Amino acid sequence: MEIDYYEVLEVTRTSDKESIKKSYRKLALKYHPDRNPNNKEAEERFKLINEAYEVLSDDDKRSLYDRYGKQGLQGNSSAGFDFDDILGGFGSIFEGFFGQGFSRNKQSNSLDSLQELTLNFKEAVFGCNKKFTHSYKVICNACNATGAKDGKLSACTECGGSGKTYIRQGFMTFAQTCAKCGGSGKQKVESCAACKGKGYKLKEESFEVPIPEGVDNGNKLRIQGRGSEGLNGQRGDLFLVLQVQDDENFVRDGENVYIEVPVFFTAILLGQSITIPGLRRELELKIPPNTKDGAQFVFENEGVKILNSKSYGKFVAQITIIYPKKLTNEQKDLLTKLNESFGLESTPHLNTLEQCFKKIKSWFK
Repeated sequence: MEIDYYEVLEVTRTSDKESIKKSYRKLALKYHPDRNPNNKEAEERFKLINEAYEVLSDDDKRSLYDRYGKQGLQGNSSAGFDFDDILGGFGSIFEGFFGQGFSRNKQSNSLDSLQELTLNFKEAVFGCNKKFTHSYKVICNACNATGAKDGKLSACTECGGSGKTYIRQGFMTFAQTCAKCGGSGKQKVESCAACKGKGYKLKEESFEVPIPEGVDNGNKLRIQGRGSEGLNGQRGDLFLVLQVQDDENFVRDGENVYIEVPVFFTAILLGQSITIPGLRRELELKIPPNTKDGAQFVFENEGVKILNSKSYGKFVAQITIIYPKKLTNEQKDLLTKLNESFGLESTPHLNTLEQCFKKIKSWFK
């Protein structure tokens, strides 16, 4: 049974390019090798996700695929997929420092690593220098990064040293990276004891990451020279995916921030001004008489700073009317006198529903 690229990317045949790109980013991040070390299933899934995106992100290839399936791609440069090329392309699909693109070569991409960095609400809104500790890969000198004892390798028995395997479908042949050797064409005779056959060891380091004011969930931050270490001692880049924790009082929606303000019903009747906490200062909230439950009051430029700009979002206070849970006898007497003081105005239902009462009575005559 042929794999459906649309199912692989969890999109439909009518999805636009932006939806496809968004789904690809989410899935590629989930199954990226750096987040799933030594997980063969995740690695194969990552290859397939990139294979599907390579086709569906290109209008011409997608058109061929929609009409003829994978066989229609025969002869097209995308018919075979190399895992190193996939990892190289993965860097380019990520935005740089909050929207700025960047180009990378294959060698530096293979050394890049991806990790999450958790920030609390305050750190994300106002920015900070965040201390970060992570582990990165350094080559194993005992095996010269081969993972083999004394660096001794032999030709891969699966692909015969070519680094490629081939699948025939009818009269057509499709090339793909050899799953056993990862495209290198070689395999270990015996695993290196120093690194347990991995070809690398893990080293830990701590440093401060400058967090700009206004970052949000899912933003990506590129730290140059903090990725894995290559044979020549050069290090790739570290990509941090930011995760922002919720706040118990403030609710954030992009650059806008919301706060729920409980107000006693008497303040609604009388109309009052109350002081509420803003992000940077105290704010004066003027509540007009008879304000409805759920009403929102907007304070311009009191929200979160918009990245790459000097502008700020909105701060929105939403009213929740609070009524007393119990009344004392004295309070009941006071409310009764207040109610009576309004006369007919205190019984609006009588006038409003009078015609309805008459209509219902006529039904049973």
